[in-house]
Amino acid sequence: MVEVLILDVGWDVERIRLEFAPGVETEFVDRDRALAQVEEWAERGTWAPLVVFGPEGCGKTAFLRQAASGLRELGYDVFYLHPLDRAFSAEVDDPDVKALFLDLVRKTLEDGRWGRLAMAVFDLTREILRRRRRKVAVIADDVFQAIGLDKAAYVKGLLNMIEHPQYKYENMVVLVATSEGVSRREIGGHRWARLMPMWNMARNGFL
Repeated sequence: MVEVLILDVGWDVERIRLEFAPGVETEFVDRDRALAQVEEWAERGTWAPLVVFGPEGCGKTAFLRQAASGLRELGYDVFYLHPLDRAFSAEVDDPDVKALFLDLVRKTLEDGRWGRLAMAVFDLTREILRRRRRKVAVIADDVFQAIGLDKAAYVKGLLNMIEHPQYKYENMVVLVATSEGVSRREIGGHRWARLMPMWNMARNGFL
């Protein structure tokens, strides 16, 4: 099923700053409807992984980074993975889990075994839920280009995490971004996720 990002922004979200070139930064702008959708997801969680797709340069990464920041503001423990940019974070309340995540990141940067880090998110999510019931978000940006375009079944694992949790959670939000291509076609052939297109920002967003 393909949906479109809608609604008007409600909460006063802190806008992240994005670096487009060395020394050139800008604040995240426009996309108010998409940000309002993030607020809705935060309130009720997601019943399946949300796969955002669109052409290169349309703003998927900026949106996912802003979503990660916004979900943290709204009380979520957030795991963020973007292997192509070598960008990873675990904004979680448990220092032990955060230390485990950062140790895995260090090892992965050394040996390039991206699949290990991607799969570790399942264990780390279970661990923080074992300690306390809470709200958790997993955000994975273009992870398929790092672990393999044929590994789209990774989304099935994310769906299982939502539908069949080992420990109870308050809410869960799962966002995945992919460029149009093999991974999108593979995901779209199953009922593992909700596909959501993203287009280039409108002209007014640049003004």
